Amino acid sequence: MRSVALAILVAFGLTTVGASIGAAQAMPVKIEYWGQSFFILTTSKGVRVAFDPHAIPAYFRDPDSIAEDELKTADICTISHNHNDHIRTQIFKKEKGKPPLEVLRGLKGQNLKADWNVFEKTVGDIKFRTVPTYHDDMEGLARGKNAVFIVEVDGWRIVHLGDLGHLLTPKQLKMIGPVDVLMVPVGGIYTLNGSEASKVVEQLRPKEYIFPMHYGTKIFEDILSAEEFLDIFERKDKSKVIRLSESVREAEREQSVQLNRDPQRPRPLIVQLHYAPKQEKKKEDKKK
Repeated sequence: MRSVALAILVAFGLTTVGASIGAAQAMPVKIEYWGQSFFILTTSKGVRVAFDPHAIPAYFRDPDSIAEDELKTADICTISHNHNDHIRTQIFKKEKGKPPLEVLRGLKGQNLKADWNVFEKTVGDIKFRTVPTYHDDMEGLARGKNAVFIVEVDGWRIVHLGDLGHLLTPKQLKMIGPVDVLMVPVGGIYTLNGSEASKVVEQLRPKEYIFPMHYGTKIFEDILSAEEFLDIFERKDKSKVIRLSESVREAEREQSVQLNRDPQRPRPLIVQLHYAPKQEKKKEDKKK
């Protein structure tokens, strides 16, 4: 199964190390995954948009003093709600000569009972808007409110569901509108589980890509894995699922993709990304 996944990655230009998405793709957009609900999108103009940054200890060598080489770069950051694993803007570098990080919050204020901040805003050539939802299936009584972010750039409509905790209403579906790329929580306990997430996917019907997020990994087991979600879609059509095997060496795992609209690519393509960049292979000492 792993060899099939790699073949799909190479064939459709999803690998980012030394890979080309082809001349037909005039406006490449790159998506990186950093664990939990944290993605960074890079536009064709090099603008970096971060979603829900975290500083979960398992993903950093020293979360109390994050090393310079672990800091990320971003120009804009969206925050879906105010829980600690979604608001850690301190993990971004402060670069000299560049404007400060622009933070777009889906809730008003920074407390746990904050109300929705429903807005539409254009930054450069990137359009942002939010849709009000809940973090649970009790209209926010258990975990508060959550904002879905819709980002439109380079001809792509990218939807980050934050910590969505319920199926979407007809009104919410209409507000979200058509979806090209969907980032959906699947790890349960605090958000949708795999089965619930699959139903939300059926509601939204993303056209191009689906990225599972907010699930447990071998180094962070506080929530469920992505297995239930991936199993559901593999039973329907294995060719549309690229699953990350924990048995695969770190150096072979994919942490980022370049989006493409190749007509021969399976769609929507469900891609499970690794939470860290590939490790460079150590060079063998030359024999004298």
